[in-house]
Amino acid sequence: MKICLISFDHWQYDAHIVDALQKKGIDAYHINIGKYQHSSRLSRFQNTLSKIFLGKNPKLELRQKFILNQLKEKGFQDQILVINPELIDREYHLKIKRFTKRYIAYLYDSLARHPIDHLIDGVFDDIYSFDKDDIKNYNFKEVNNYIYLDHEDQELQNPAFDVCYLASFDKRITTMNRIASALDRLQKSYQFIVVGKKTWIKKLTKFTEDKSSIQYQIKRIDHQDIPHYYRNSKVILDLVRDNQSGLSFRIFEAMALEKKLITDNEKIRDYDFYNANNIWVLNDDCNNLKKDFFETSYQKIPKEIYNKYTLDSWVNTVFRL
Repeated sequence: MKICLISFDHWQYDAHIVDALQKKGIDAYHINIGKYQHSSRLSRFQNTLSKIFLGKNPKLELRQKFILNQLKEKGFQDQILVINPELIDREYHLKIKRFTKRYIAYLYDSLARHPIDHLIDGVFDDIYSFDKDDIKNYNFKEVNNYIYLDHEDQELQNPAFDVCYLASFDKRITTMNRIASALDRLQKSYQFIVVGKKTWIKKLTKFTEDKSSIQYQIKRIDHQDIPHYYRNSKVILDLVRDNQSGLSFRIFEAMALEKKLITDNEKIRDYDFYNANNIWVLNDDCNNLKKDFFETSYQKIPKEIYNKYTLDSWVNTVFRL
């Protein structure tokens, strides 16, 4: 069987899907749109001029032509999965679809954040989503994000911090600061790292008090280093983006590393792995956090429930293996 994955692998999660397929003996290939580069400095310069003076970005179309060229080299595929399909124009989706028997999509984001209205009808054979509101409203097929890390017993770890938070620079900073203040009152240690090109704004405005435990940086954290930060904490903090109701990867990273979780995603109570001992759900004001949560031991998730959320289970579901 031949399967192709097409994505703009921002956070390097998608490559795990290809690895999982290859371990099953499947001829799997990843077309990473994010790795497309201009053929020359002249091409890059011309692209810059076009953006400045014409308001057009030729690279967007060149990336899509790059996908077609890659498929011509690789040949017909049994299945093609596109993650976050809004990055590709409808006309190119229809061209890509000619290279496969089954053309499917997985949405990492809600439609409120990244609409795909022009792609819902007549393009994909199946559309998968982790956002419960979109699944209900658009009749998408439900599949969650997945556990991509190997399981690690928390007894074998020696964390230095009580809480860790890794996230992009966005509106969640306000909530993060409330939680930081709450942790200060509870005398709990934490390591918060906020990443993004606009983190320089922090130096010009007063988003927070100056706290040494909160770090702002432009450079993105390498994907392979993320587990290191989480291993070094007892609890992982998860804050939901605006207009999103699905479970982020932080939930599944916490499951793999046997970490407790603090989250403002109330929908997490609806899942079979939910355990009030392991997961603290914040209220709207984030002022309900109590010290008792940190003083009880992590309770292991039953194996039959844990296995439902592994990457192996995910690829079996999405690709009907």
